[in-house]
Amino acid sequence: MGTQSNYALRLPVSLKSGAEQVAREDGSTLNQFIVSAVAEKLAAMKTARYFVERAANGNLDAALALLNRSGGQPPAADDELPARRVT
Repeated sequence: MGTQSNYALRLPVSLKSGAEQVAREDGSTLNQFIVSAVAEKLAAMKTARYFVERAANGNLDAALALLNRSGGQPPAADDELPARRVT
């Protein structure tokens, strides 16, 4: 990890207690838990933004034309899904 910095975080007592409990159960510290939670949130937000940007560049008509095209080949025998068992 790069250079670290400190930040005074103000949490409601109930939220802090819950985070401490989960961190203990996970075998980590409160600091590690918070760092992980922030990293997960950033990754989720960046992923959502990526898909919004990709969708903006998409061409719905072209995608539907591709999906609705005729032709192609049926699946080969080893491409088929196994039969579902009824229980």
